[in-house]
Amino acid sequence: MILYGLKNCDTCRKALKALAAAGHEVTFRDVRDTPLSQAEIAVFQSAFGDRLINRASTTWRGLSEAERGGPPEALLAAHPALMKRPVIERDGHLTLGWGKDVQADLLA
Repeated sequence: MILYGLKNCDTCRKALKALAAAGHEVTFRDVRDTPLSQAEIAVFQSAFGDRLINRASTTWRGLSEAERGGPPEALLAAHPALMKRPVIERDGHLTLGWGKDVQADLLA
């Protein structure tokens, strides 16, 4: 299982802790330290579409209107913190966020 996120993100830390407590072996990947490849961004974009961009983030609010209008792939490559977090990959299946539905699926 791979958890993609940011090391200073509270939600990512909660998810990592809960998954470890449930007995999962989790590899954490900070997308700032190890940015996503174009291929990974394409896979995530294909799986989640517009939901992948966190439009409530401080990073998003700091972008100009012109930057916000750019393609999501380019935005994520330039600003990894724009990715909604966490993205969790387990056995080739991807989940987005740490809502109750994701928790029920991964902690069961």
